[in-house]
Amino acid sequence: MSATDPKQIVRARRFRKALTQPEWLLWERLKHRLDDGLIFRRQHPVGPYILDFYCKAAALCIEVDGGLHSLGDRPERDAERDRFLGAQGLEVYRIPAAEVYADPDAVADGVRLKALARVEGL
Repeated sequence: MSATDPKQIVRARRFRKALTQPEWLLWERLKHRLDDGLIFRRQHPVGPYILDFYCKAAALCIEVDGGLHSLGDRPERDAERDRFLGAQGLEVYRIPAAEVYADPDAVADGVRLKALARVEGL
């Protein structure tokens, strides 16, 4: 994994204090350490990017995408980001913010299942 610029670390710390509503809803469910042993980080810097959520054991990045992710050049920028993260050995799991709003518990369960499957497959 590439080294992270110290400025990115400061930026990530700022982002942790300003989660979006769907990020906060998901974080409230992922931050608890359950018997599955998974540990999630929020607003984790990797290279030039700050991941919404990250599980090191699963090499899994979780991105909560709001409506803006389908506008303008955002799809191309997201694809570029996904390629970079993939080259670092990470899988990107994108979740529409609307799904988090609709059922944050089910989304968190799905994230944990995805991470567990990745841990078992690594």
